[in-house]
Amino acid sequence: MLEDGRTFRGEAYGAVGTTVGEAVFSTGMTGYQETLTDPSYHRQVVVMTAPHIGNTGVNREDDESRRMWVAGFVVRDPARRPANWRATGSLDDELAAQGVVGISGVDTRALTRHLRDRGAMRVGISSEISDVDELLARVTAAESMTGADLAPQVSTAESYVVPAVGEKRYTIAALDLGIKTATPRHLAELGVETHVLPSTATAEQLLAAGPDGVFLSNGPGDPAAADYAVAAVRGVLDARRPLFGICFGNQILGRALGLGTYKLRFGHRGLNQPVLDRVSNTVRVTSHNHGFAVDAPLDRPSDTPYGPVEVSHVGLNDDVVEGLRCLDVPAFSVQFHPESAAGPHDAAPLFQRFVDLMAASKEQPSA
Repeated sequence: MLEDGRTFRGEAYGAVGTTVGEAVFSTGMTGYQETLTDPSYHRQVVVMTAPHIGNTGVNREDDESRRMWVAGFVVRDPARRPANWRATGSLDDELAAQGVVGISGVDTRALTRHLRDRGAMRVGISSEISDVDELLARVTAAESMTGADLAPQVSTAESYVVPAVGEKRYTIAALDLGIKTATPRHLAELGVETHVLPSTATAEQLLAAGPDGVFLSNGPGDPAAADYAVAAVRGVLDARRPLFGICFGNQILGRALGLGTYKLRFGHRGLNQPVLDRVSNTVRVTSHNHGFAVDAPLDRPSDTPYGPVEVSHVGLNDDVVEGLRCLDVPAFSVQFHPESAAGPHDAAPLFQRFVDLMAASKEQPSA
């Protein structure tokens, strides 16, 4: 039941019950386990545009966090049985075990076209309420994603460390706004030890151990509501410590620089989003999950309290800002997911770019 009154009927899939959230669609043909366990999807009902979901089952290795975060799951043709040597169970059983209410047998093409035309909106799924008016009342009473401060709800409660693989070359502090496990794993392969801190950590806490750099993770919610993270990032920029942000972290860096953010009509979610990298003048096919974006001019650098900032990446489907690069301070960010879990690996070299930025900062003489 969408908030504009349109309804779709199907069969219960996963847990039996009632759930509400923001209806969004994801265009990935695979990677559903990584999607379900991505904290950025907190409070969202995910519609999978690929018709066949669940073919490879689930396993313990592909989880991107400690649990499934989606508010609900919509598929067209669920697999009757998993068929993969890595599978330890079926997707529908795992959804039920974690309490994720889903629906199958839905015309997801029609639903996706509706969301593209009308925009992301609140939705309810129920396998227990038969009265459409009652379910619609539940949906319209649900909170909007605009103004929602969700990062503290998905962040770690205590700091922890992900060690480097082999020789440790650098140490970074990561602000956990909804981090995925693949991110520190990628950095570890480059010799980076990652100290993960809660979303509300201050600049002083991020810099307390003298890290070589600071990382801002992905995460859910409206960046306009995360003033605590903006304040922390400004403290890092003031200290001129190398900084790299992705997804929600890109929006937080934008706000820290004095730029605005806004809600996209239906957002970018999936594994096949083309982005122009203006730094290398190449096109990257990238993994996305965001409903908000940074408001910055594409034709010129923006003047900020931290010097000029240019748009480094642009979405080729709709010209949305997909990355920022500071010219006077060592900081940059992208709107997509270079950890590629799941997704293409085109953007993976950005982690090396972060390492190179830390190396260059170390070589500079102290003021």
